[in-house]
Amino acid sequence: MKRKSAAIVQDAEPRQTAQVRLADGRVLEAPVGTPVEAYFDVAFADSPVPVIAALVNGELRELAYPIQRDSRVDALLLSDSDGVRIYRRSLSFLLVAAVRDLFPDAQIFVEYSLPFGGFFCQVRGRAPFSVKELAQIETHMRRIVAEDTPIIRERVPLDEAIALFNARGEEEKVNLLLRRRKDYLILYNLRSTRDYFHGYMVPSTKYLRYFALYPHPPGFVLQYPRRHRPTELLPRHDYPQLTAVFREYGEWLRLLGVDSVSALNDAIANDRIREVILVSEALHEERIARIAGEIVRRKREARLVLVAGPSASGKTSFSKRLAVQLLAHGARPFALELDNYFVDREQTPRDENGEYDFESLGALDVPLFNQHLLALMNGEEVQLTRFNFHTGQREPGKAAQLGPDHIIIIEGIHGLNPQLVPAVPEECIYRVYVSALTQLNIDRHNRVPTTDTRLLRRIVRDATYRGYSAEETLNRWESVRRGEKWHIFPYQENADVMFNSALAYELAILKPLAEPLLLQVEHTSPRHVEAKRLLTFLRWVEPCGPDLIPDNSLLREFVGGSILRDYAP
Repeated sequence: MKRKSAAIVQDAEPRQTAQVRLADGRVLEAPVGTPVEAYFDVAFADSPVPVIAALVNGELRELAYPIQRDSRVDALLLSDSDGVRIYRRSLSFLLVAAVRDLFPDAQIFVEYSLPFGGFFCQVRGRAPFSVKELAQIETHMRRIVAEDTPIIRERVPLDEAIALFNARGEEEKVNLLLRRRKDYLILYNLRSTRDYFHGYMVPSTKYLRYFALYPHPPGFVLQYPRRHRPTELLPRHDYPQLTAVFREYGEWLRLLGVDSVSALNDAIANDRIREVILVSEALHEERIARIAGEIVRRKREARLVLVAGPSASGKTSFSKRLAVQLLAHGARPFALELDNYFVDREQTPRDENGEYDFESLGALDVPLFNQHLLALMNGEEVQLTRFNFHTGQREPGKAAQLGPDHIIIIEGIHGLNPQLVPAVPEECIYRVYVSALTQLNIDRHNRVPTTDTRLLRRIVRDATYRGYSAEETLNRWESVRRGEKWHIFPYQENADVMFNSALAYELAILKPLAEPLLLQVEHTSPRHVEAKRLLTFLRWVEPCGPDLIPDNSLLREFVGGSILRDYAP
């Protein structure tokens, strides 16, 4: 007796086509080997936002990727995080290729990003580009875009790649590749300019329509769109303090002799990492001491220090080290916790999803907070408040009375927002912005985003102190970034001073701690692509153990062992 299934199974000829199933349920079919770009040309012909890349069966792929079998395919737009990374990387390559066409002796260095959307770049090997020369470069870039020139992916033997960069004098790339364990490297070719870029590219220049070049002494800016407005360039703003901090940190890196990842690797290999750590920490200490000195010089007026910054910037350790330095300068720090001024849970505003929005300024009892601040600054005894996170209610706290030598330190997300302290006279306030503004890049064309450094810090800290997996931290990261965009970054230039918490050596410390956590993210997880991206980046970094880190280092806030953890000024 035949089995029932035999009636529905029959012989068939091998199919010469492959089908892709899109997120909206559509199914498209084309010959095997057709690039995903061709499918998207049909599926998203009318998309107002450019499609930049794809997820093919959960893996990030370039548009040039050939579909060999039936697959689930999701489009990544210029409004997606991976899409915008690929766009910016491809745009940098377009800049490098255009400059090489017009000014063969010029060396382009892509150094750091600007908040409105742009890379600050410098040229070496010649004088800075004039306004006329930048206009000439931009015109040439637009000509290449109009020509829809292919960006060709090449797999070359590692020895060939090393010889290429050695002939061009790109020592940081050569030193990096000498430690590479694979015997090949992926290069990209645009108009005979061959280069290595850490990550994928668009298949041709037609995708790179949105950009501008303009002078920003001592270099220039390559402007690009931001995710939330992907087809336009945002208005430009000057960020004098942010620019000054990046330049100072660049000087620090040159002083340390670690201005790239390969130089950091050399410091580890040559047993110079102890010196790098000690000098990095000394530079931090000297900067904190200078800030404390400035506050003390103004202490008759500046009785309130507000510290703010994005997640994993080291605000807590900075505030405590600042308190120690204030003590060393003869002042008496008093820490006031902003979290104790949350409104009762049922009064907390809600976000667009109906969830409690604890990051909103409306989640704080601003009038009571200001009332207590003014009373404390006037030397009055104040019954402070305490927020019970289990009940969601405020309770009476301890009583406090401050003397004329006391300086109040408050750390919190809204510290730079003038609406936090509307009742306090401006002359009484000293604001500090803290962030990890790294300029330690992989090489001259491949940046290490400051966001990635903070994300790695947070992954390690969340595992160490909160028991979170890397996947859980990655799940929260988009929400964290959204809160920073609304509540912190718009006010960063309100700061009296900026403190850069980045440490030249920290990637080497974070690598062996973050890697095993990232490797636990399952292939089926929606966070797999992000975990894989971070792991691929960390492979360029040589590891270093945490034993040499001083116990008061800001990095100890994330890796553990901080002497400041239980210190309460």
